[in-house]
Amino acid sequence: MESEPLLTGSINYGSQANNNEGSPRTKRLSYSVYPERCCIEGDDEGLYLQQAVVFIEDAIQYRSINHRVDRSSIRLYRWYYSRIWQWGLGLTIAVVLMLAFIERPSSLSYTSDPRFRIPPWELPCGLTEGIEMVCLIVFAIDFATKSYLIGWEEFRKCLWLIFYIVVISASVIDWTLTLSMECDESLRVRRLIRPFFLLQNSSLMKKTLKCIKRTLPEIASVFLLLALHLCLFTMIGMLLFAKGEDPAHNGEWQSYFRDLPTSLSSLLVLLTTANNPDVMIPAYSVNRGYSIFFILFSGFGTYFLMNLLTAIIYNQFRGYLLMSIQASILRRRLGIRAAFEVLSCQGRDKDGSDLEKHLERVRVDATLQVMTKVQMKSYCRQAIIKKVQQFTDGYIQWVHFRRLFDELDKDPVKEHPPKPEYRSRTLQRLQVVFSHHYVTILGNAVALANVMCICTILMLDSEKSVGVRDDYYMEVINCFFTLYYLMEMILKIVAFGCRGYLSYRNNIFDGLLTVCLMVVQISIFATYSFPHPNWNPVSRGLLSLWEMVRLVNMLIVFRFLRIIPDIKLMALVASTLVDLVKNLRAFAGILLVVFYVFAVLGIWLFQGAITAPGKMSEITNSSMENITINFTMECGSYEQLGYWPNNFDDFASSLVLLYNIMVVNNWQVFMDAYSRYTTEWSKVYFVSWWLTSSVMWVNLFVALILENFIYKWDRSVTCPVEDVEWTGYESTVQLMFREHIQEPTEEELLSQLHQHPHLHLI
Repeated sequence: MESEPLLTGSINYGSQANNNEGSPRTKRLSYSVYPERCCIEGDDEGLYLQQAVVFIEDAIQYRSINHRVDRSSIRLYRWYYSRIWQWGLGLTIAVVLMLAFIERPSSLSYTSDPRFRIPPWELPCGLTEGIEMVCLIVFAIDFATKSYLIGWEEFRKCLWLIFYIVVISASVIDWTLTLSMECDESLRVRRLIRPFFLLQNSSLMKKTLKCIKRTLPEIASVFLLLALHLCLFTMIGMLLFAKGEDPAHNGEWQSYFRDLPTSLSSLLVLLTTANNPDVMIPAYSVNRGYSIFFILFSGFGTYFLMNLLTAIIYNQFRGYLLMSIQASILRRRLGIRAAFEVLSCQGRDKDGSDLEKHLERVRVDATLQVMTKVQMKSYCRQAIIKKVQQFTDGYIQWVHFRRLFDELDKDPVKEHPPKPEYRSRTLQRLQVVFSHHYVTILGNAVALANVMCICTILMLDSEKSVGVRDDYYMEVINCFFTLYYLMEMILKIVAFGCRGYLSYRNNIFDGLLTVCLMVVQISIFATYSFPHPNWNPVSRGLLSLWEMVRLVNMLIVFRFLRIIPDIKLMALVASTLVDLVKNLRAFAGILLVVFYVFAVLGIWLFQGAITAPGKMSEITNSSMENITINFTMECGSYEQLGYWPNNFDDFASSLVLLYNIMVVNNWQVFMDAYSRYTTEWSKVYFVSWWLTSSVMWVNLFVALILENFIYKWDRSVTCPVEDVEWTGYESTVQLMFREHIQEPTEEELLSQLHQHPHLHLI
C-alpha cells in the first residue's frame, strides 16, 4: 500500500531562500536557540525519541510532518500508517469498487452476448448495501483519524479531506435512498464517486492528477490546432465530394460526406487510421487524384500533430512532475531536520547551560535507539546504524546526521554467500566447471534446442487431430531435456551450495520450473506408464496424455525465459517493465479511475440500447430463414461483424468495450452503432473517451516509459552483462528525477519547522 502524506498540497519555500545571497555559509535561524522554547508537550526523553521515530518515518515515505506530536497522537499516527491499517484500508477500497460487478445490472453471467445471455444471477436487496455500509464506516473512521491528527487549522486548508467527507455524506444519502426504494432505483449516484476513495488514498495519484490538470492548458493549443485542421479538411471534403448528377460517382458522398456530422466523424476516425483506406476507396476508385486529400489530412494530422501532442505532453508533464518531486524531496529533508531538532532538544540541559555545546549535534545512543524503532528496509537500517557507530565521540553533527540518510537513495548491493569448500579433488573440479558463466550459456543453448524441437514436432503434427497423434517422440525428447535440466540444477547446487544457488533469482526461476517438470513427468509415468511407439493410451485421471504433454511443453517454453538476464539489452527492457509495474501504479490507478467513471456513465446512457435480433436458444431451423430475411446487415457494421458481446449492459462488458475503443481498432463501428440505436449526440461520449484514454493517457504512458528506460539505460552503461541479473535498480519516480532536483537550504527547512502547527521550536 502506498504511503500517503496527510497534506498533499504544495509546500512553500521559506522567504529566506531569496535573501541569502552573499552569506559565506548556511546559518542557523535565531529562533531555535532558546532552550525554554525547545520543549514540547510532555517534556521527557521517551517522547523526544518517539517524535524522532515518527519524523524519520515521515521522511522515508515522503509524508508531511504537519501533524500532532503529543504522546497519544503519535501512537495513533503510527497505528494509522501501520501495515495492518493501510492494507485493511486498501482492501476496503478494492471491495467498494468491486461492488459494481455484482450490483444491478449484475455481471454474474457466463457471457455478455445478448443472443446467448440468460438473466444474470442477482444478489438479494440489502446484501451489497450492507457490505457497502461497512466500507463507508471504515472510510468515516479514516476521515476522522486524519482530521484529528492534522488539527482543525490544517484541515481547513486540505481540500482532499473536505471532499472526502462530502463524498462519504453523499454516498450515505444515496445509500439511504436505495434502501427506501427497495434497490429498484435506476440511477445510483454513489457509483460515480466511488473512485474518489482510491484517489484520496494515494499521494502519487494526487500528484499525478495535479500535474495532469496543470498540463491541460499547455496542450489546449495543440487540441485547438487539431480541431482547426479537422474542420478545415471537413469543409474541403464536403466541397470535393458533394453530391453529383452521376449516382455512380456519389459513393464517397453517400458513405462518408453526406452531412457535417458524418464528415466530421469520418475524418476524426481517419485521424486514428482506424478506417484507412476504407474512407478513401470510393473516391480513389473514381479518380486517383483524390488520394492526395486523404494523404495530406492523415500525414499532417496523424504523423505531425499527434506526435507533436505526445512531445508536448511529455515535456510539460515532466516539468510539473519534477516540481512535485521537488516538494517530496523537501518533505524528506524536512522530516530528517525535524528529527534532528527534537533529538538535539533531548540532549540539552533543562537550565540551558549546555545549550551551545549541544546546539548542533545529537547523541549517538539516542540516534541508535531511534533507528532500531523506525519502520524501514532492513538493509538501509543496518547501513545507517553501521555509520552511526563510527562516531566515537558520542555525538553527531547536523551535517553528518543528514548524510546518514543518503542511504535511503542507494540501491541494495546483494552479496552472494561464499561457495562451499570441498576436500575432494573431484568435487573441487566440478565446482570450478559448473560455477563458470559458460555453463549458463550452454544451458541456454540446450533450452533453445528444446524449444526448436517442440516447434518442429508441432509443425509436423499441426494437421493431425489429438486421436491420431503419436506422443512417443515428443515425450522421449521431453524426458531427455528434463533429465539434463535436473542434472544442471543439482551440479549448480553442488558448485554454489544451496544458499548460494538460491541467492540468484535466475536460479530460483530455473529450479522451480525444473522441479515442476519433474513432477509432471513422474505423474505421466505413474498414470500412463513409460513411452513407447504408438503410445496413445485411454485418458485417465483429470488430464489426458496429450494435455499433460502440452503442460510439459508450456513449462519448457516458459523456462526459455531464463535467457533474459544473460542478454544485457533484453535484461534492461525486462527490468524496465518490472519497474513500470512497481513504480507507475499511480498512473495506472488514475487510468482505472477514468475507466470506472466512463463505464458507469456508459451504463447510465446506453444500457439496453442495442437489442439482438433474437436469442439463439430461441431460434429454430424453421425461423432462421425468416430472421435472415427480416434482419439485413450492412457489411462492416456492428451487426455484421458480430460485435454483440461489446455493450454497456453491465459493468464488466462496459470495461471491455472501453478497452476496445482505447485500442482504436474499429472503434468507429461502436460509435456508429450507438449513434444509430440512440442519438447522434452519443458520439460525444465516444470521442471524449478516445481523447481521454488514447490521446492523453496513452501518450503520457509512452512518455513515462521513455523516462524510465533512459534512466535505467544511463545507469547500466558501465554494468557488465554478468551483473545485470542481480543488480537492483530501484528506479522509483523520485530517483528517476533525482539529478534534476535542487536540495533545499537550511533557511528553507527551518522556516518550514517554524510554521509547524504542533511543533514549537521557537
